[in-house]
Amino acid sequence: MFYNVLKARDIVNLDDKKFNREILMENGNSCLSAIALKKEEIIDTHTSEEDAAVLVLDGEIEIHFDAEKFKLDKGEILMFKKDKEHKVLALKDSKFLLIKI
Repeated sequence: MFYNVLKARDIVNLDDKKFNREILMENGNSCLSAIALKKEEIIDTHTSEEDAAVLVLDGEIEIHFDAEKFKLDKGEILMFKKDKEHKVLALKDSKFLLIKI
């Protein structure tokens, strides 16, 4: 996979699934993943062992942290510290990159 040009939106697809994840690179707890999430699906509350960033490639998602929520549209990025409990809600069929470092 290295040294290949990839079209980010084509890396992961739903193919009649509600959720799909493709790990592109991994080193210990650090990783780059492409995730597809169907409209109204939720990735339940969890924490990350590493600092993280989410970059929306297509669609629209909300990321909920306790009482705060952030709506992200295509092209927007949200960065957050490790150990912050959060969940993800797809407002539309969505694709995003998850970068954990």
